[in-house]
Amino acid sequence: MYQLWLDNRCFAANANSDKPPFSMVLPPPNVTGVLHVGHGLMLVIQDILARFHRANGYETLWLPGTDHASIATQSKVEKMMSKEGLRRGDLSRENFLDRINAFALESQTTILSQFKSMGASLDWDRLTYTLDDTRVAAVRRAFIDMHKAGLIYQGDRVVNWDPKGQTVISDDEVNHEEAKGTLYTFKYSADFPIAISTTRPETKLGDTAIAVHPDDVRYQQYIGQTFDVKGFADAAELTITVIADREVDPEFGTGALGVTPAHSKTDEAMARANDLPFVAVINEYAKIVDGFGQLSGKKTTVARAEIVTWLETNDLLIESKEVDQNISKAERTGGIIEPLPKLQWWIDVNKEITNLYESNF
Repeated sequence: MYQLWLDNRCFAANANSDKPPFSMVLPPPNVTGVLHVGHGLMLVIQDILARFHRANGYETLWLPGTDHASIATQSKVEKMMSKEGLRRGDLSRENFLDRINAFALESQTTILSQFKSMGASLDWDRLTYTLDDTRVAAVRRAFIDMHKAGLIYQGDRVVNWDPKGQTVISDDEVNHEEAKGTLYTFKYSADFPIAISTTRPETKLGDTAIAVHPDDVRYQQYIGQTFDVKGFADAAELTITVIADREVDPEFGTGALGVTPAHSKTDEAMARANDLPFVAVINEYAKIVDGFGQLSGKKTTVARAEIVTWLETNDLLIESKEVDQNISKAERTGGIIEPLPKLQWWIDVNKEITNLYESNF
């Protein structure tokens, strides 16, 4: 029956029709496998709408398509390659893309057959793919128009970096898992007046401030003062300014927060509000960057252990205790997220949109 419908072009929309138009886009499924029950529900609801409007005299277009899915597809292909003992870096860019396209085409064929087996009344003459030439040109056109309208701009911000997938990912693609960690309480140096607590001592190489609650009587005398720390962990020279911020919880740890603007979104906001410098400590491979002595080039976990040993040796470690903490992991790869400062494109969502489609692309 479905083939009979296709042979008679029952689902093909006529662009020159005098009938009132009705159109909708099929949310394109990712070409990462097969359809699931959620796709089935969506398909049934849209198919009812399409058939209802055709039956009631509308020129109906239900536009089909699939989504290349970017990170999701790449992650899937890399997992398949790992079974062959291959990594992405073992192939040239062209060969790697060839593998991805081959997988996407095979998956797309399966998905389209599933649509047809369910009887979906899609206009197959207009099948689209989010990496075909028309869609790529539309994306570029939109980007250029928005840039000309001043809606898109570049700026350095702390983002979610996946060291395993080697990419920035959105907040929606981060999973938070409970795990055991160690909370270390220590001073930067013997003569430093304030102790801080953290589960990540390695990031303290990039501290530029200590934040305390403005009503915390323990630290009010230090607010606004700046201290120089020589040779922290035999690797970093620190300049620490004590600032007041109501977001600080006086009951957590010592009530004093070491501010690392380059590696925490919360600390980034404090730094911008107080005009603090950003000192990058960790690179895209979750290793300590150059410029930090014997710690440079080492994984964050290794650097953490060495810093803790240094604190113990120099009688700066006040306490270490096991705590529950949330670990942020990339949904697709399972890599542990590193907040890193990156130059990114952003959309000014608060700016009024005017003359958006006037460019000659």
